[in-house]
Amino acid sequence: MLKRVKLLLSFMKGNRAQYGGAIIAVGLATLSSLLIPLIIRIVIDSVIGDTSMQMPGWILSFFQYIGGKSFLAKNLWIGGIAIVALTILRGMFLFLKGKWSAIASESFARRMREQLFDHLQYLPHDYHVKVQTGDLIQRCTSDVETIRRFLAIQFIEVGRAFFMVGAVLPIMFVLDVRMTIVSMIVVPLIFGFAIVFFLKVKSAFKVSDETEGKLSSILQENLSGVRVVRAFARQAYEIDKFDHINGQFRDLTYRLIRLLAWYWGISDFMCLMQIGTVILLGTYLASQGMISLGTFFLFSSYVGMLLWPVRQMGRILTDLGKALVALGRIQEIFNEPVEDMKIGAHRGSIKGNIEFKNVSFAYDDGKKILKNISFSVQQGQTVAILGPTGSGKSSLVYLLSGLYDYDEGSIEIDGVELRDIDRKWLREHVGIVLQEPFLFSRTVKENIGLAKKDVRETEIVEAARIAAIHDVVLEFDKGYETPVGERGVTLSGGQKQRVALARMLIKHYPILVFDDTLSAVDTETDAAIRKALKKRSNKATTFIISHRITTLSDADIILVLENGKLTQSGTHEKLIRQRGLYKRIWSLQSALEEELDGDGEHERTSGEFITKRKG
Repeated sequence: MLKRVKLLLSFMKGNRAQYGGAIIAVGLATLSSLLIPLIIRIVIDSVIGDTSMQMPGWILSFFQYIGGKSFLAKNLWIGGIAIVALTILRGMFLFLKGKWSAIASESFARRMREQLFDHLQYLPHDYHVKVQTGDLIQRCTSDVETIRRFLAIQFIEVGRAFFMVGAVLPIMFVLDVRMTIVSMIVVPLIFGFAIVFFLKVKSAFKVSDETEGKLSSILQENLSGVRVVRAFARQAYEIDKFDHINGQFRDLTYRLIRLLAWYWGISDFMCLMQIGTVILLGTYLASQGMISLGTFFLFSSYVGMLLWPVRQMGRILTDLGKALVALGRIQEIFNEPVEDMKIGAHRGSIKGNIEFKNVSFAYDDGKKILKNISFSVQQGQTVAILGPTGSGKSSLVYLLSGLYDYDEGSIEIDGVELRDIDRKWLREHVGIVLQEPFLFSRTVKENIGLAKKDVRETEIVEAARIAAIHDVVLEFDKGYETPVGERGVTLSGGQKQRVALARMLIKHYPILVFDDTLSAVDTETDAAIRKALKKRSNKATTFIISHRITTLSDADIILVLENGKLTQSGTHEKLIRQRGLYKRIWSLQSALEEELDGDGEHERTSGEFITKRKG
């Protein structure tokens, strides 16, 4: 809990003066409200009645100067003016309290959101793979708002409660000890009840908040994959899954509401009984002449002022419990170590000579994905990688770009150990198009130009031409200004891949990685793109992952991975003469192409025969 409080205080830096001003303002507003019953008591007992005035000497001197008691008795409106003035002052102080606390809390929320977003940008790739996106959204929005709301409202109310108790009790004890003790009987009970309620509601809110995070994750996942849901007619299944979690969230929220209802109901009953007891006792004492009528009125007013802030502690502690839970969830993100972008300090030129030496890699479960991989590539060469699903193809190129760190062996780029290269510098020189391209909900032009600051339109068009997407874009109604929709939903799979490819080609990288980038385009477009790439990036070292032999066959080196091991390597001509996976796939794809070509030739021959018969 102490760590959470420290985190809270760290984000309050820069606005502490405003929080202090808000607390002082609420204190002055409280003081203004306390003076009103005192004025009414003096008017009842000392101006209308015969009790001597009990007030500071300088105030008595002032009243004597303007005419004393007789003057005040003839001008009761002065007391009314004083009450109105104090009410106006109280309103002004409350306005300042609201203004300063709102500015401070909004600044706090903005600062926390910005640092959360910044921290998430630099967390390792592995963290984002494992975490639920919807839950992260929940923490960065709803949880931050819970803390902001506590700081804007309840945090300042703590100051009001302390001011009220600290100022009211001395006045009450001076006037009548018996009435004060009776007025205070339920205060410890209410405070203890508020503590018990706080402990219960804190655990209940944590479970509720985590369930809301699951609900957000399901909603985010469903909306992102709505086309898949529709394609497989799984709407009913998704609705049932959502309804199940939604029902859990409703039940947990009902529990919170029941806890609140019990607290407010019991505390209201206790407070009203206390007020009733004070009024009954005060009526009796006033009728017996033991206290004055003004003192009775003052206690009747002060007991409400005293009890309601103490009762409000339940609400304050409730929101504090929610805020602490939200802080804990946010702290979990901040506790995640950011990726060390400067593992090494080397920032020399990168040409593209790469060597893997006995490289092994495993994810957190300990199962090795890559086992003793060794090969070398010279600048400008093209490396093709083939292998079944799960063989480690994508993991290999992820190591090259520093998204994961290898466990054993060595990877050198231009003779420099990859770990010794500044990671940010490395990624600025390795262009990668991932297996599942991601497009932002922006225009085609903005998506392509995203990789380079101050990119020229001619560069965007050139990259689009190489990626064979330029002519397609021109057919759109708005051309390059066409919005692609969230995650590129308005484009086909092949179009998305080519836009992502164009985005990477905006910059001239010395190392290029294509992770099954052209799987959704036809073989003719695939060949055209590879030809344009070779012409444009003849000095770049290129890695191509694909299952098409036609895509791989022109590579200088072909690597075959099976179960994380490098089982074959060489050129296309060499590998088709060796027994192994590459030859089997080549034979299958060649046979399929011949069969398709044969069917096409048969259709052409049949068409010519029918045409001749008709002729």
